[in-house]
Amino acid sequence: MNQNQNNDPKNDGPKNRQSLLVLLVCIMISLVCINLLSRMTSNMNSEIPYSEFIKMLEEGEVERVVLSSDTLTIIPKTQNSMTGTTELYTTLMEDESELTQRLEEAGVDDYSKEQPDMTASIIYSLLSIVLPVLIMVGLLSWLFRRMNKNGGMMGGVGKSKAKAYVQKETGVTFKDVAGEDEAKESLQEVVDFLHNPGKYAAIGAKLPKGALLVGPPGTGKTLLAKAVAGEAHVPFFSLSGSDFVEMFVGVGASRVRDLFEEAKKNAPCIIFIDEVDAIGKTRDSRYGGNDEREQTLNQLLAEMDGFDTSKGLLILAATNRPEVLDPALLRPGRFDRRIIVDRPDLKGRVSILKVHAKNVSLDETVDLDAIALATSGAVGSDLANMINEAAILAVKHGRKAVSQKDLLEAVEVVLVGKEKKDRILSPEERKIVSYHEVGHALVSALQKDSEPVQKITIVPRTMGALGYVMHVPEEEKYLNTKKELEAMLVGYLGGRAAEEIVFDTVTTGAANDIEQATKVARAMITQYGMSDRFGLMGLAETQSQYLDGRAMLNCGDSTATEIDHEVMKLLKKSYDEAKRLLSENRDVMDKIAAFLIEKETITGKEFMKIFHEARGVTESDSKQRISEKNPGEGQENAPEELPGETQPVSENPA
Repeated sequence: MNQNQNNDPKNDGPKNRQSLLVLLVCIMISLVCINLLSRMTSNMNSEIPYSEFIKMLEEGEVERVVLSSDTLTIIPKTQNSMTGTTELYTTLMEDESELTQRLEEAGVDDYSKEQPDMTASIIYSLLSIVLPVLIMVGLLSWLFRRMNKNGGMMGGVGKSKAKAYVQKETGVTFKDVAGEDEAKESLQEVVDFLHNPGKYAAIGAKLPKGALLVGPPGTGKTLLAKAVAGEAHVPFFSLSGSDFVEMFVGVGASRVRDLFEEAKKNAPCIIFIDEVDAIGKTRDSRYGGNDEREQTLNQLLAEMDGFDTSKGLLILAATNRPEVLDPALLRPGRFDRRIIVDRPDLKGRVSILKVHAKNVSLDETVDLDAIALATSGAVGSDLANMINEAAILAVKHGRKAVSQKDLLEAVEVVLVGKEKKDRILSPEERKIVSYHEVGHALVSALQKDSEPVQKITIVPRTMGALGYVMHVPEEEKYLNTKKELEAMLVGYLGGRAAEEIVFDTVTTGAANDIEQATKVARAMITQYGMSDRFGLMGLAETQSQYLDGRAMLNCGDSTATEIDHEVMKLLKKSYDEAKRLLSENRDVMDKIAAFLIEKETITGKEFMKIFHEARGVTESDSKQRISEKNPGEGQENAPEELPGETQPVSENPA
């Protein structure tokens, strides 16, 4: 489209160079004119001392003398031998009566006095001052005309940086978006409105002015916006909120105006502003504010109120921080719809994996349902990355198709990094790490409400883990019971408990476990109402729901102190329970740890086999007694998931 050409920085380069060249030429012409005028208006006479003039009179070389003001112009009798012209001399007059006498004595009869002529000096002043001013005024006028043509600022600074796409350029439709059925349904109505406005107008419905896409990073907000453009077959103006912001006050507002002017010319069309929180933050004068950002926001609000939806102009915006947006931007009439693009559920993850795997060669062992179950809490970009990593691993291992093993390894690569083969642990550290990880796994196996273990490894990973245990839920969960959270706490602290029981000391390996356990315990007390002391009182609020989901306390200092005491009490209770379970099953822990030290990595089936044999349980009895504790035994591994956040693995960090 023409918009692409106008906004292409490569096309702006020659124009900017031409402007600079014209400016330099005009400056040079002005300087040359001033120099020529100075020479033309000067009399080009040679100035001599008055004594030299007297000497010329005495030698009879003077033919004529002209007095003009206080200056004498002397015309000699002889011509210049080089040029063949009479050279004139000038000098300042000292005494007119003495001059007359000297001229008579020298026989110079041709003596005249000229009246002062101000015309030459006036012309010189006009030409030397007014002419350069006129040239500069003309030059500035030309530059201002170019600025208006380029969007109101020098070199197009105030011109919108929006990139315009059409359907064939985006190449994305709703078929390429999976796992977000509700969001697709809401946007499908908008697309249908652009295609068939008549049936909506017949009943009195109007096209929504704007739709705000809200969700965590990587869930596909930008992909959905491109899919809308691909389905609607209309121009699609795409830019980021940061494209409006400049160091010059007023540039952002100018770009907003230019964007909407271009959009109105190309209506029906779609405007997509990614990361709209860059310009849409709440206006606040308590800390001085930001004039440029607030002017840009005010202009955006005015433009959204000023356009007519009947022309088919739709605004889409995306953000993962809706809580910081200005209320005036969120009200109906500007953004009429808020479309939540959240983390996909199990069914959604299966659909996303199928979309990204459609161009990848898969063998018969691949089970995408198992991979989806193993990636609870993952977003679309994570799943796409896992498919790509699996394909790379297949090529690395010399296979022509991706296997289930490649996919499982890719899940680990994305979650905890690649194996760090150059990090060799000492025998003592290998033993400590082994007992630490077996402590996690054994506590999980001994608790009824824990998730079954799929894999235990003591191979270091590039993201800092010296070892980890991976669990899998039997099915997708959206809620956690109090007993499940308490079992989760005991599982987190099982590694530290094993270290203390076996080595009678502790290491730094439990740092991540303690951090995760503290987070769960604090959430149980402050957010989930699972404390006997505080009951159902809400003591914290979630900040940045779609980013880190950090909880901020909204209570007094004395209450915060009591919360800390409750957290310590809950963690101590969980730690004591972990030590009790491991102490009662010390023989089992020793056998599993010895096997892990030898193999470095064991599967969930191998772990449960040793667990049953060490406890003297037959295979038939184990199915009956362990099924209640580990209903998902033998399934593929998945990260543990706390409501609202993802807990990938139990790690033993470096």
